[in-house]
Amino acid sequence: MKHAKPLPEYLAKRYHGWKATSFAENRGWYRHLAEMGQHPRAMVISCCDSRVHVTSIFGADQGEFFIHRNVANLVPGYDPDGEPHGTSAAVEYAVTALKVAHLIVLGHSGCGGVKGCYDMCSGHAPELEEASSFVGRWMDILRPGYDRLAPGDDATRTRALEKEAVLVSLENLMTFPFIKQAVDDGYLTLHGLWNDIGEGGLEAYEPDKGTFVAV
Repeated sequence: MKHAKPLPEYLAKRYHGWKATSFAENRGWYRHLAEMGQHPRAMVISCCDSRVHVTSIFGADQGEFFIHRNVANLVPGYDPDGEPHGTSAAVEYAVTALKVAHLIVLGHSGCGGVKGCYDMCSGHAPELEEASSFVGRWMDILRPGYDRLAPGDDATRTRALEKEAVLVSLENLMTFPFIKQAVDDGYLTLHGLWNDIGEGGLEAYEPDKGTFVAV
């Protein structure tokens, strides 16, 4: 693998700092995790965005969350076509093997993937319409959310689409038979959240009200 390079020095220094402090102070806990395996109570599907720090938001420790990240925190519909499906594989493992009790979809403000979908669907990003665009074809998952947007200015509609990304994902999760069964049997609950990065806000979707409300 001739194109791989050594780890940047600043990352190597951070690693050694972590090993000498956090790891050394919690060595027993890490050994417990290694020997006993993981038993997370919840799975979180969040965006790849570097500003979204799931463990910090909830003050979580190692072993507490099973986290899957992808562009715009999207979940595709159930499609057992024999092809590779990273997000669907993560969901299947979390629900059927790890038996998580909660499945959380976490959206956020200023999502670049959602903005790309908005631009694509409104005809302002022809490059994303190309069949060769991985981002564009992934963001096709969110097209139903775009079609539900109310009239308004672009900024308002884009923020609304960020929350539609959460709702579309929740809807698609329920197309997976093993998820629907777990929900119907009371072993699994689904949750939709949206994080305002700049304000540190967190909103949760309440089905009875049909909207997101502050936590």
